[in-house]
Amino acid sequence: MDLYLGIDFGTSGARGMVIDEESSIQAQVRYPFQDSPVAVMPKIWQEALFVLVEQIPDQLRREIKAIAINGTSSTVLLVDAAGNPTDAPLLYNDARGSLVLEHLRSIAPPNHTVLSATSSLAKLLWMRQLPSFSEARYFLHQADWLAFLLHGQLGISDYHNALKLGYDVEELKYPEWQELLQIPIQLPKVLPPGTPIAELRPEIADKLGLRRDCFVCAGTTDSIAAFIASGAKLPGEAVTSLGSTLVLKLLSRTRVEDARYGIYSHRLGDLWLTGGASNTGGAVLKQFFTNAELESLSREIDASKASELDYYPLLKVGDRFPINDPNLPPRLEPRPDNPVEFLHGLLESIARIEARGYELLQQMGADKLTCVYTAGGGAANDTWAAIRARHLQVPVVASVYTEAAYGTALLAMGEGRRGEQE
Repeated sequence: MDLYLGIDFGTSGARGMVIDEESSIQAQVRYPFQDSPVAVMPKIWQEALFVLVEQIPDQLRREIKAIAINGTSSTVLLVDAAGNPTDAPLLYNDARGSLVLEHLRSIAPPNHTVLSATSSLAKLLWMRQLPSFSEARYFLHQADWLAFLLHGQLGISDYHNALKLGYDVEELKYPEWQELLQIPIQLPKVLPPGTPIAELRPEIADKLGLRRDCFVCAGTTDSIAAFIASGAKLPGEAVTSLGSTLVLKLLSRTRVEDARYGIYSHRLGDLWLTGGASNTGGAVLKQFFTNAELESLSREIDASKASELDYYPLLKVGDRFPINDPNLPPRLEPRPDNPVEFLHGLLESIARIEARGYELLQQMGADKLTCVYTAGGGAANDTWAAIRARHLQVPVVASVYTEAAYGTALLAMGEGRRGEQE
């Protein structure tokens, strides 16, 4: 029996999921991240990757035919010729790229996806001034580097991760204007997500108890993996990921791009996955409430009534979508004494930001919203779902599968078989 492994590197931890050819889950494994300095993150990711695989029962490990990995979008690092990180990575929400935006604006087309403080390309331009830059040979996304640890080939990415690096997903090539940036470093070769790259390095296969003919496939980003997992397939269907942050993805026949609002489109077969990511979300809720409190207090909220509190819940200054402003201040006042009222205000405000996001996508020409699937930790909160449905005015349903690792396993399966035939 051939099995397929999808690995999800999110913000709070890593997860692995093994599925069979009927798409049924055979095993699930987790590795939570502790708060650690960013400089040691690559070591933690590497340990998480190997520990996750080792947690899968032996007999299942020997049946795994293909592996795919997703990472957080625009989490990037520089590595030397041997693949060792030359400096600390820059995480998905790191906005140091704002310092090079003026230069980037003078070269990239107006309103391009890369014209965001957190884009991969802005991060790369910022990294050029690091003393360690001279040692670097490759610029990689988190998912690219993790896959390299398994297959041993440096400088390979997928067109979901490479979108914010400026890769043209319509023409399937790097754009000519990028040459004007004179980037003195190897940009990744870009493949369609799920494409088999290579078999496992033999020593890694042996160390982890995997088949030597197991393929490692080109990966994707965590939010696209969650979309693939959801089961949404038709134009107008959308997925909201309610994780640490809020990510919206709407399936559309039209490609929509506008950096002024942090809107971009990913290619998904013949359709476009248009959307954006806001810094609001579960991380803000967890700043004030434990998981148990979120559960018990949510039950006391009357979801049919709107909260009069108007917040813009952020952990720190700056948002990316639907307002793209690195200086946008969090708004968390006034704070009522009653925790139920406070939570109601927060949930209502995040739902308002979500609704504004979908409204904007449709104004820009995306298909009309018909249904919203929900993924991420917030998907389990029924009160929140009811509040969101009131704002969105369409059915809000929990995805049957909410784990990005499941979507990544489907990606490995779809293309793992193709690798066999080639």
